[in-house]
Amino acid sequence: MQGENVSKPVLQVINTRAIATGNGPPRYRVLMSDGVNTLSSFMLATQLNSLVEEEQLSAQCICQVNRFIVNSLKDGRRVVILMDVNVLKTADKVGGNIGNPVPYNEGQGQQHSSAPAANPAPSKPQQRNGNLSVAGPAAPKYHAPSNQFGKASAPSSVKTPGGSQAKVVPIASLNPYQSKWTICARVTQKGQIRTWSNSRGEGKLFSIELVDESGEIRATAFNDQADKFFPLIELNKVYYFTKGNLKTANKQYTAVKNDYEITFTNETSVVPCDDAQHLPSVQFEFVSISDLENTPKDSIVDVIGICKSYEDVTKIIVKANNREVSKRNVHLMDTSGKVVTATLWGNEAEQFDGSRQPVIAIKGARVSDFGGRSLSVLSSSTVVINPDSPEAFKLRGWFDSEGQLLEGASISDVRGGPASGVNTNWKTLFEAKSENLGQGDKADYFSCVGTVVHLRKENCMYQACPSQDCNKKVIDQQNGLYRCEKCDREFPNFKYRMMLLVTIADCLEYQWVTCFQESAEFILGQNAAFLGELKEKNEQAFEEVFQNANFNTYEFRIRVKLETYNDESRIKATAVDVKPVNYREYSKRLIASIRRNAQLG
Repeated sequence: MQGENVSKPVLQVINTRAIATGNGPPRYRVLMSDGVNTLSSFMLATQLNSLVEEEQLSAQCICQVNRFIVNSLKDGRRVVILMDVNVLKTADKVGGNIGNPVPYNEGQGQQHSSAPAANPAPSKPQQRNGNLSVAGPAAPKYHAPSNQFGKASAPSSVKTPGGSQAKVVPIASLNPYQSKWTICARVTQKGQIRTWSNSRGEGKLFSIELVDESGEIRATAFNDQADKFFPLIELNKVYYFTKGNLKTANKQYTAVKNDYEITFTNETSVVPCDDAQHLPSVQFEFVSISDLENTPKDSIVDVIGICKSYEDVTKIIVKANNREVSKRNVHLMDTSGKVVTATLWGNEAEQFDGSRQPVIAIKGARVSDFGGRSLSVLSSSTVVINPDSPEAFKLRGWFDSEGQLLEGASISDVRGGPASGVNTNWKTLFEAKSENLGQGDKADYFSCVGTVVHLRKENCMYQACPSQDCNKKVIDQQNGLYRCEKCDREFPNFKYRMMLLVTIADCLEYQWVTCFQESAEFILGQNAAFLGELKEKNEQAFEEVFQNANFNTYEFRIRVKLETYNDESRIKATAVDVKPVNYREYSKRLIASIRRNAQLG
């Protein structure tokens, strides 16, 4: 504690105390001892809060400080933010305080005392200009150099555009009460310039996400600042950011783990930093895919998974602005064996290549309850392909050795949505029945390969309302007009709609399935209008269409739901999609199933 370079010091915790932070996560102040002196200027980084909450870091335990950041306060005092701590020996194995430590005071030098000293209670922390100040008689000022425990990795100061020296502070120390500050941070996400127009006017903005060793924060530039800084700031580069307004973060629009966010002003300066390779890139707090099933709707989460499969790009029209955007669904699996559907948008959807089944890490995805649980990648989200991280290496090793043999259980399409095109949740008909699919409050969906063994042609078609958005059955008025009760209109014509009942079978079981218009036309190989005309003019040809449709095999996407009619409950199965069998993928699934059964045997 006297300015010496000490690598990874070993200290004893004397006490911890929570500091109120409003709606944000609690901050913990820690009183520590080296056996001779105590110091109450330690703060625990929020990502280490679990050490205190799980009672691993508690009074009298022994710990090693692997990484720290020193934050200078306006009055000259300093706070040591603990970034990485290992508990070497828990309190129950220590049995008390080591030595007779006394409060450290730099002006008096190191204190020695032969008489036992009472354990100093941590003084009450105060908020002064938003910064933690260590006040009170039991909290002496701390003026030790910033390299007291070894060389701190963050730059200590930088020259501003005006030529003055500015002290670099960690992101974790920023708060709205500071007016002059400089951070050294890496840009981990950069959004496009967006415009807005409303009753209060119009303008433009873009946002970036910044990270240093202490944490992360979001920054937004509006109008003139957007024009000024957008071409200057590059993704993954490191800059000194000086001055800006700090306000409470709107968690609805950001997944960044910080209670505050920065707004650039006319006084904001951005200066490139060429010597900051030590700064981390994107910070993730991954959630297991299996845990998403119990994650509330609209939660913002970080996930990592293998690209189990992916779909082609589709185009949709956004109703809000009538703009066409690209969309692609990607199906991710992790070591839990669960699969979730994540939706990419825009350029990310178009440029994505999942052919080699990469590891995908997504920061800030929004949880949706459409089709069970699914994820939507937002404009503020960050997608990293094959990230250079321990989690990615572990996941890749698991998948290459055993994960690729798993079919995976989808949490995105088991309940609540058809999830068309998903190559997951495949079942045999026997499995679907034995697992009681469809017996719950919501419908269940599964995919199967089945062969058509019977088609019921009786009542397979009906005369429907010719209106584009209405398929209601019409009533023949026997006067050349057809009445639709839903539209409350009479028409001189009608259109044919299909409702075909089909029996499909696989190697173990059979199932009656209702096929509506598109599915029925695909199975029969003819459209409803042609079949209606054929039925009226050529009954034999109509019969042959049904005969030719027998014993063809397809991939079925089936919805099953328990329905009650005339006090009788039964499972109703409906085909929501029918398409040809992809025998390459089908063979892969069969081989994987054989391998799994061989391992079990």
